[in-house]
Amino acid sequence: MPEGPSPPEPSTRSSARLLKDMDWRKAGDEAFADLREYLMAPSTNPPGNEKLGALVIQSLLAKDGIESTLWPIEVPAGTLPEDAPRVTLMARLKSEAPTQGPLCLVSHIDVVTHEPARWAQGRGPYDGFVGVDEKNGEQTVWGRGALDMKGLGLLEVEVLRWLKRLQISAGLKLQREVILLAVADEEVAGKGMIDAIQNHWDELKCEHSLNEGGMGVKDALFEGQTAFTISVGEKGVLWIRVKAAGIPGHGSTPTPGRAPQKLLEVVNRIDKRVDKPRIEPALYELLAMAGREAGGAKGYILQRPTLVDALVTDTLLESPLTRAIITDTVNLTGFGGAKEPNVVPAEVYAQYDIRLLPKTKPEDVIAELRGLIGDLPGVTIEVLDQRMAAVSEYSGDVFFQALQFHAVDVAKAHGEQRVIAGPLLSPGFTDSVFLRAKGVRAYGFAPFVVTADELGTMHGDAERISKKNVTMGLETLLKAVVDATAQ
Repeated sequence: MPEGPSPPEPSTRSSARLLKDMDWRKAGDEAFADLREYLMAPSTNPPGNEKLGALVIQSLLAKDGIESTLWPIEVPAGTLPEDAPRVTLMARLKSEAPTQGPLCLVSHIDVVTHEPARWAQGRGPYDGFVGVDEKNGEQTVWGRGALDMKGLGLLEVEVLRWLKRLQISAGLKLQREVILLAVADEEVAGKGMIDAIQNHWDELKCEHSLNEGGMGVKDALFEGQTAFTISVGEKGVLWIRVKAAGIPGHGSTPTPGRAPQKLLEVVNRIDKRVDKPRIEPALYELLAMAGREAGGAKGYILQRPTLVDALVTDTLLESPLTRAIITDTVNLTGFGGAKEPNVVPAEVYAQYDIRLLPKTKPEDVIAELRGLIGDLPGVTIEVLDQRMAAVSEYSGDVFFQALQFHAVDVAKAHGEQRVIAGPLLSPGFTDSVFLRAKGVRAYGFAPFVVTADELGTMHGDAERISKKNVTMGLETLLKAVVDATAQ
């Protein structure tokens, strides 16, 4: 990838001047307390009830005189729009003389479901429990959404509040609008972002956006090294049902050619599919950064794409996560159509979640699957959803460079010895897919440092985040936003 212009020297950054007297510990204490309040708002989706979280955000913004607007995404029959339980929140800081389009700080208010019995008593998903994490000795708050993604969402709220304060106390002048967009329904159907784009795009018109995606993970590529990944793109999506039809009948008499037997054969054939790895430019760049920092023979190899192709690809294929980053994945996610045990149905189906690398077309994968299925009669493929992968151009981009610089600089200042930050294509997708379709340079990055164990609590049990991470995250994000928006 071609080199962009060099980022500004640290001493010439706007953040160095405007934030030189910042008391980060005090700011972190405030953000941590605010996050605890936000985590206690039960916005499990389904059913959502995002207004409970939106009202917390609205109250925090109001403390600094920032007005916000609630956009209902669903208005139940007999309910007034202002009483709708599912809303998206939007707030903005205007620029007197903008030289660029708005920077949108994006998050989602809803969180995934949980299994109550798997959370420790008193540390439930909405208890707001604060205590010491026995694994790292850090003061920590437990709660659903701490990592996905009320943690980052709350930091974006704090950033907007601090920008407003700096306008008053330090003469900060914005070169562009900064918009806070906290949407509903990201975890299920994306209705909040779809509504925002379809019905409110004239109020947004984001040029850049920051959303969930990457994070800092300890020992991700080298032991002792923390790798921050900034998502610059997301794989495409192809969701399908492979259906098998046959003559229904009684379950007591096994009969060849019935639908369940056909489906079993189909699944076995698709399971024999061979992944074809393809490393994208962003991953080559991230691996090269990791190699330069680590040094040694492995570091030498990682800095050279031809050697990566020859010597590292097989290793990347061994891990489910890195395998997903370098291949088009075809993942069986469930079955449907069964009736009572003694009834053979006329139709059954297998459901697949397929994620596509850039340049892979959904129709090409469908053709590949049809070739694997072959001449089995009564087998069809139903497409549930599809979209191509999208990648934002990041080379030489000021906001991307600011995120990179401050992620490393702040982490080192807080005791992380070996740190890198670079781009990555995300194997999953977020609401950023809708923004990239509008031409937005969309990045996904939560400026936290976690272990693999902590990362595993996302959508799992005992989801949590430390005060240290909240403080570091606020410093990283506020400095990056100030550098990208302020004079």
